[in-house]
Parts: sequence; C-alpha cells; structure tokens
Amino acid sequence: MQLYDLAGRDPEHRFSPYCWRSRLALAHKGVEAEIIPWRFTDKPAIVFSGQGKVPILVDDKNIIIDSTRIADYLEAKYPDRPSLFGGPEARALTGFIVTWTDLVLLPALVRCYVSDIVRHLDERDRGYFRETREARFGMTLEATTSDRDTKLPALRQMLAPLRQILGQQAYLGGAEPLYADYVVFGGFQWGRMVSRFDILEEGDPVWAWRERMLDTHDGLARRAPCCG
Repeated sequence: MQLYDLAGRDPEHRFSPYCWRSRLALAHKGVEAEIIPWRFTDKPAIVFSGQGKVPILVDDKNIIIDSTRIADYLEAKYPDRPSLFGGPEARALTGFIVTWTDLVLLPALVRCYVSDIVRHLDERDRGYFRETREARFGMTLEATTSDRDTKLPALRQMLAPLRQILGQQAYLGGAEPLYADYVVFGGFQWGRMVSRFDILEEGDPVWAWRERMLDTHDGLARRAPCCG
C-alpha cells in the first residue's frame, strides 16, 4: 500500500491538511503504507490517478483519490479494526464535519498561512504556487495575509462550537479520536507545519485538543518536521 503525500523542499516536510487526514486514518486502522513524497509540479508522477491532486492511496490495483474516499475505503477493507467513524450513523454526521471544515475552516486558515507556504516549497514549485494562488485570491500572497492579525478575533470566535464541545469531552469523537477529529485537526496541523502564526491560545480547549491530537498514534503528528 502506498500513499502519495504533498511535500515541501524537504521531502520529510509534509503539510497538506488533506494528506494528514489520510495519514492519521491509516494510523487509526493500524495499516502500514509507504509514504511517497509528491510536489505540486510533479503532475506526471500521478497521471495514473486520472487527476492532479493528493492524497492518493494505491492498494494493489485499487487507486483511491480524495481523503474522504480513502477513509471510506479503509473502513470497508478493515471492518475488524477500530472504526474511523463510530458506526454508519456517525459516518453520516462526519459528512457535516468534512463539509464545514472544507467550506468554512480551511478557507479562513489559508488567508492566515498562504504567504508562509512559499518558503517551504521546492524551487520548482514556488512559481506555480504563487501564480495559481494569486490568481485565486486576486492579490499577492503577502497581501492576502497582511491583515491576519485583525482577522484573528473573528477567526477565534468562529471556533466557538469546537471550543464548547471540546470543553466537555476530549475529542470530537468522544473519549477517543475519530475521523472527524482528523479532518479538523488537519487544518491546524497545516498551519503548524508552515507558519509561526498561531491562531490558538494556550488554555483554549481547542488548543488543549490539538495538543492531545499531536500525541495520538505515538506522536505521529508531533514528530513531523515543523515550520522551522
């Protein structure tokens, strides 16, 4: 089994929030996979998948794209191992967490971190990343994040639902983390991997949850090379 994972200039520096979902899902299921570093301009290396993004899971002749599809695949293949979702009904609710994270949380976080990502990229990727992201935002990367300090109070307020539930229980999944935790955590790990700008304050229940998440699966996320 192989997982194609986004890498920076340092092949061990992995920062994609979506790839972190899949790496933690594999760890949750206790599945060993070869982690293959991939960079933005390495499109030919993944042409076999019929698209141009990671994560991609390759399991013999099965090619699974998209982090949520990868989680579904692992859940179906290893039903005798710890569930990623906590049951069929919880799988349906996890869909809401995925949608909220993708449509609300990550767009807010990218406007805090996108200008910091460039310095971690391989030289071949920098031009591509800057051109595509500046076209998306309609401004330079630096302009996109220039007001992140003023956005911080609103961003922290946006986390109020997370803060409330994580003040009552250790994980979104309850006593132990589930895929919903990995989905949300991927965004915070992304920021931690590329920037020294931290949106969380020590003492915040979300900060405490992130600390617990960093230590799950023998500290898989904490051991990853950070922003430097």
